[in-house]
Amino acid sequence: MTKHVLLTGAGGFVGSHMLHRILVDTDWRVTCPVTLRHHGNSDRLAPFFEGRPDWVSRVHTFLCDLSCPIPATAQIGPVDYILNVASESHVDRSISAPAPFVRNNVELMLNLLEFARQAQPEVFLHMGTDEEYGPAYGDYKHREWDTVLPSNPYSASKAAQSALATAWWRTYQLPVMLTRTMNLISPGQDPEKYIPTVIRKVLAEETVQIHASPDGIPGSRHWIDAREFAGAWLHLLKYATVQRYPEHDRPTMYHVVGEERSNLEIAQTIADILGKPLKYELVSFHSSRPGHDLRYALDGQKLADLGWTPRRPLEDTLRDIVEWYVQRPAWLGLKAAA
Repeated sequence: MTKHVLLTGAGGFVGSHMLHRILVDTDWRVTCPVTLRHHGNSDRLAPFFEGRPDWVSRVHTFLCDLSCPIPATAQIGPVDYILNVASESHVDRSISAPAPFVRNNVELMLNLLEFARQAQPEVFLHMGTDEEYGPAYGDYKHREWDTVLPSNPYSASKAAQSALATAWWRTYQLPVMLTRTMNLISPGQDPEKYIPTVIRKVLAEETVQIHASPDGIPGSRHWIDAREFAGAWLHLLKYATVQRYPEHDRPTMYHVVGEERSNLEIAQTIADILGKPLKYELVSFHSSRPGHDLRYALDGQKLADLGWTPRRPLEDTLRDIVEWYVQRPAWLGLKAAA
């Protein structure tokens, strides 16, 4: 029988790509609590359903801000998988207004876990972040279940979500599976994020600020297409085993990893794709953004051993993303050319 999925964050950047991948690769029914208050955008979803009445019939949405409990009247019905993508994720906003940011992420996790206690799904799959570990020094790549040492309110709120899920896994036997992933990129990302910001500034021939160490070494990240991430989650649901307490002392965890590039390399690649020069300045990573880390890195070998790695090179993904935004200037906060 087909699966029934509760997918959070479907109106958001990563969640919309997760929904699309489910519709393309499975016959599952999907229920989506949605709100546009946390950077949700219905324009991310509308193109999926044009000329696809079969997809329309598989998706049910209902208005629900997950910082409040899911109402009993939502009529969700039995759920096989709960896929939690929803979270506030912008570091700068977490620094400028930490209390509402952290409160939202913690409360939505509590409400989902409490719903899951009643729903009893086969899997509760939660998206975490590399930033929960804090900075990775030298050439080190964090491995699953390394020490958690978040540096800013955003990463602390995500670490809190993972900790809560782990506690519900042990106390209530909830079938939790955790992933931690890197900088997710793809079409449809909010203009506040790094990739669309760089595209906008290069197009306008403005200076791009690149976070760097005091001695001028640019920060680096692993970068992965959100569409690839969605494929990794479907792979995990098919092949990964949900570890249970007391046979195991912690939930199943996998890292979903892309390719490592410095922030400067990413900006230069975007400028090359656009055929424009890159104007940039290196700024101290901590003085410009307190709580910022120069490098994050995850080891993805465990998931590779399970049979999944990204399907296409990062440069191809970046070219696809740049072309998408150039054709849709409103997504960069720009007016279309007359």
